Amino acid sequence: MTDPNPDLEKLLSACALGDRNAFHRLYLATSPKLFAVALRILRSEAQAEECLQDAYVKIWQRAGDYRPHLASPVTWLVTIVRNGALDSLRRNRRQVELSDPDHLEFLMDEHASTPGPAGEETDAGLLRDCLKQLREEQRRCIEIAYFEGLSHSEVAERTRTALGTVKTWIRRGLDQLRKCLDA
Repeated sequence: MTDPNPDLEKLLSACALGDRNAFHRLYLATSPKLFAVALRILRSEAQAEECLQDAYVKIWQRAGDYRPHLASPVTWLVTIVRNGALDSLRRNRRQVELSDPDHLEFLMDEHASTPGPAGEETDAGLLRDCLKQLREEQRRCIEIAYFEGLSHSEVAERTRTALGTVKTWIRRGLDQLRKCLDA
């Protein structure tokens, strides 16, 4: 039986030292969530599986690069998968359609809205709540830029909004998210 709440920082540290058992445990603990991230972006199970495989190769090779003071282990892992998926999209010139209003759901497991062991919400639940506090146009611009990897000018074109306005919305929205998440 696997540990339901493994210490991902310790597993990444062990992976950096070449511990294959730790890598296996890290994979078991994180692959469902990371696969969901890749699938949400790529919209293809085959591409998501390929992306996930590439991501775990990078994770194994770069585990020593993880810095806990810069990001949580899940954030670091999701970033690797997300960047790989976006690179794949760019290579294939495919568009992502975010038609589902709950498109951030992949960041959360099925218990994300329930309190954690200390009565605190999970990071994903907190992120979801903070995103809800943004104005609709700010949130949409951030989502397009983040999930589709579009530049500010591409977001402006997609939303039919002035470039300066898009830049301001994204900058201010990210500032609000930072403040909300730090509170």
